[in-house]
Amino acid sequence: MRAITLDEALRHCYQMTKAHSSTFWLGSQLFSRQARQAVRVVYAVCRSGDDAVDEAGSVGEARERLEHWQNLIKNAYTKSPTNSNPLEIALSWVLSRYDIPKEAFDELYLGLESDLKNSQQFETLDELLLYCRRVAGVVGFMVAPIAGYTGGQKTLDEALALGQAMQLTNILRDVGEDFKRGRCYLPRTMLERYDIDIEKLKAGHIDENYIALLEELFSLSLGLYHKGWQGIPKLKGSASLAVAVAALNYEGILYKVRQNHYDNLTRRAYLNTPERLALIPKALLGTYKLKLSSFFL
Repeated sequence: MRAITLDEALRHCYQMTKAHSSTFWLGSQLFSRQARQAVRVVYAVCRSGDDAVDEAGSVGEARERLEHWQNLIKNAYTKSPTNSNPLEIALSWVLSRYDIPKEAFDELYLGLESDLKNSQQFETLDELLLYCRRVAGVVGFMVAPIAGYTGGQKTLDEALALGQAMQLTNILRDVGEDFKRGRCYLPRTMLERYDIDIEKLKAGHIDENYIALLEELFSLSLGLYHKGWQGIPKLKGSASLAVAVAALNYEGILYKVRQNHYDNLTRRAYLNTPERLALIPKALLGTYKLKLSSFFL
């Protein structure tokens, strides 16, 4: 098999990012050139792990594909990438330039592995938040070293909260789609507390109890976004604007879920292109205000 060049590997990651996440791709455009390439590699590698689970035909195949993904990470960290695997080549290039902790990918693996259960459902809210940490929050630990940041561990904790908020937004958006895949990420104890019959929910029945449950998770998400925003002005250079744009996009999706009267069973909340572009000046202003306020503290 022909060896893949670094340019080809980076182009592969660019194409994956643009094809699968308009929100992440738009945010990445605002990074400096090398950092832009690096965050797209991180996205592509994380996305490939997610696809290894979601696109497999069976649990056995998914497990095999996920193990292959984990070996990809190990090869990149040991600086011995397979020269025919673009993700290994690209990630090895990123790791030669940025100090991304391997523990972040290890946590991501644990989150993806939990999706291998035949019927994914969490017992408690704490379990749900741990899942959000593992499959999305730790991405903040990968992006922060690329962006550069001040504030030490506090900034990383805020990046973690932002990632959790984004993943929780995805879960609130995709309840109906997850049902079709045989999954329910809404905690069992919350469904019981709000007296919600999950079978009726799967049939598309939305009532006041279900709306109240979603309102609770909506408020929790907003709290995580608020914490996450505190870390954005601590990112260096244009990275703060890039992450602010991504954060506003996800927050916008969260509000669309509410605007759709919490019908996340038959409707998918999303922002159109004009709405996403309109967030750029709002992100610029919001980041500037946060930096200004932190300067006077």
